Amino acid sequence: MRYSRMRFSHKIVLITLFTTMLVGFTILRSPTLTDVPAASPEDKAREDLSRVEYPSLRNIKWHAQFIQPQQSLESLYGADWVLVARFNRVDRRHVYPGMTIKAPDNIADIRTYTPLPLFYQPAARHDKYILVDITEQWLGAYEHGKLAFSTPAATGKETTETPTGIFRIFTRHINHTSSLYKTANDEEQYPMDNALRFHVGSDNVSYWLHARDLPGRPASHGCIGLFDEKMQKRVFGAPQKPVLLDSEKLYAWAAGDDEYGEDSGESEELEDGPTVEVRGSLPRYLDRPPTQL
Repeated sequence: MRYSRMRFSHKIVLITLFTTMLVGFTILRSPTLTDVPAASPEDKAREDLSRVEYPSLRNIKWHAQFIQPQQSLESLYGADWVLVARFNRVDRRHVYPGMTIKAPDNIADIRTYTPLPLFYQPAARHDKYILVDITEQWLGAYEHGKLAFSTPAATGKETTETPTGIFRIFTRHINHTSSLYKTANDEEQYPMDNALRFHVGSDNVSYWLHARDLPGRPASHGCIGLFDEKMQKRVFGAPQKPVLLDSEKLYAWAAGDDEYGEDSGESEELEDGPTVEVRGSLPRYLDRPPTQL
């Protein structure tokens, strides 16, 4: 009897030990959402933005920067993080350990970076003209042909590309939300703050310029998204101190109160809104990071 009891107790110990090892191995292989952020080769969603090719970067020296655990744009670049974010067409919420970004060899090289021309002849006869370059993932606001300001943009991804051509802004809606898509947690309709409608397709789908999160590559269902960290904080809880507010700036410039009267917050039709030109094709994705010049 004593021998049997010992064998039974041994079994219990072995089963407990095996179960503990199995659970521990599973946790190591598949971190939970509450884990401390860390680079992991098991992260199937990790991005490598160094593989997204933009023609305007050919004469700027940069290198691929792998984001290590506990690193962020602010910790790596201090007050210059905004320049690097714009250079990569990415917001702070989409820079995380395990991904790779483009890091300029010299910050001074990107202080005035814009891939769009400082003067654009087709915009010369327009008071306000918006140029969107899909290949560069960038938007420029022109006044009589001169670039007033420019900003990164996220256009439609493959299979849901943004239509190209010449359009005109004809609706503004500062509090717009998507009628088709919801946030990732499926709790609410996707917010589209500072929305400017420039086209309605033959399938009755509307295309807007609006606030969204920027992951550093084409990502939308056809609309054109601009930085707006104020919206991100309201909806996603981060970042704590909004800085990038480009959609707000474009909205005020293109359809603000000075031009069209007090904004009611509701959808409003506009007369003679700014022209919008959308040109180019989706940027090329390289099989591996390019060899630097």
